[in-house]
Amino acid sequence: MHDEQASAPGATDRSRDLSYAHYIAKFDRLAAGYIPAPGTWTPVDDALYGPPDPFRVPYAQALEMQLRAVRFALERHYHQSRIYHKLCRERGFAPEQVRSVADLDRVPLLPDTFFKDYPEGREFALWLGNIVSGELPRVVIQRSNPSADDVVQAFNEAGMAVTFSSGTSGRHTFIPRDRRTFLAAEYIMAKSVVAMTYPHWQRDWHGYLLMPDPRRTSLFAGRACAVFFDVIGDVRVAVDREVTTEVIRLAMAGQGGIKGRIARHVARRRWQRMITDIIRWLELHERDGGKVMFFGAPFILQRVLERLRRQGRRFAFGERGWVGSAGGWKTFEGERIPLADFRAQVEQVLGIPQKHCLDMYAMVESNACMLQCPEGHCLHVPHPFFRPLVLGDDGRPLPWGKWGRFAFLDAAALSYPGFIMTGDRVRLLERCPTCDRPGPVLDPEVNRFGDAGVRGCAEELRRLVAADLGNMEP
Repeated sequence: MHDEQASAPGATDRSRDLSYAHYIAKFDRLAAGYIPAPGTWTPVDDALYGPPDPFRVPYAQALEMQLRAVRFALERHYHQSRIYHKLCRERGFAPEQVRSVADLDRVPLLPDTFFKDYPEGREFALWLGNIVSGELPRVVIQRSNPSADDVVQAFNEAGMAVTFSSGTSGRHTFIPRDRRTFLAAEYIMAKSVVAMTYPHWQRDWHGYLLMPDPRRTSLFAGRACAVFFDVIGDVRVAVDREVTTEVIRLAMAGQGGIKGRIARHVARRRWQRMITDIIRWLELHERDGGKVMFFGAPFILQRVLERLRRQGRRFAFGERGWVGSAGGWKTFEGERIPLADFRAQVEQVLGIPQKHCLDMYAMVESNACMLQCPEGHCLHVPHPFFRPLVLGDDGRPLPWGKWGRFAFLDAAALSYPGFIMTGDRVRLLERCPTCDRPGPVLDPEVNRFGDAGVRGCAEELRRLVAADLGNMEP
């Protein structure tokens, strides 16, 4: 399945012209604070920051970088993570067994459920600390029986970046990143968008994050979006409220009586104001000719589109618009939104071409951003540091084109073992059937196995809002 692949015709010898070099150099100047000093680079950094376009590295070259990067991360976790070292010993595996790209498929994987299987109180802090590979900073927890939010805050005040996601099944996923790993995750996401949208991105975009304010949450998809404030000149945030695990728990539990009715009334007014504010923002930039960019949970933009359709209104942003959606592919009422239908609605109501409406596949456990291409909307993988796998029921890699369980080796995860098997059902194609970018791609229709439960930051946000509001018109 993962033998070296000949690149698509014209891909390996395709040089990025001078205009792209200037384009990406401008981005790197704005994102300079996210890039380690060159003298400190490891094989992982070479794979992360070296390629001008993470989606256009010739596949054979990408595999060489991938092997070096994953081997570096593997050595680190084997020797510095007690949990991962124990797993490897149980499997009879040692890093020196990885001599070639094919050997990477033997690397032991942690199930994503591992990151949900944690104790409460101070034991939760110990659990988080035991996941970390490398030296843990001094973490001070004041309370004798701290909540999960107390522990997360204590770790983050000590210099870590602990984030969470996917509490829709009653258990959150918690991932402890150090500062270097978190900055890498932010950089990867932003650079993936900038590279895939070439030459569309500009510093003078007006952005609207359809996520919680990165400064007021540890929800991964919200906090990771802080990078957009550095690479886009004007950014607004849709969900301007604190979003913690406790806020989500209380909203999901509901509240009866007069206090509950008052809380839901306030939430409805907040939600209606959010939709109104977004529409006014669209009106402003239609008048001034500004370039607009949406990024985040699609169900929020879906509600904007519904209100505009009901009012019989249309916009004509054309090439001045771009939409990036990130998971949560359900309507407010919980019905799944077909990707093609969503793109068609965006084009019909906002006038933004479907080539500028791209979905992203990402998760709190991973630092990679798999982004659709404008040509065919397949999900492209940043292969230099990230190895995708599709596993059968026996846990072995499947041939190209077969549906199975998604797993990955993420070399960018240096503060925790990023060799993970998920509950997502995917299909890996040998190359994109539409564009000339080299390397395998994921089918855009990613689903969950029936025993895996619903996941994702955007889905969690949708359920939070739905629990806040109940049934209501947009």
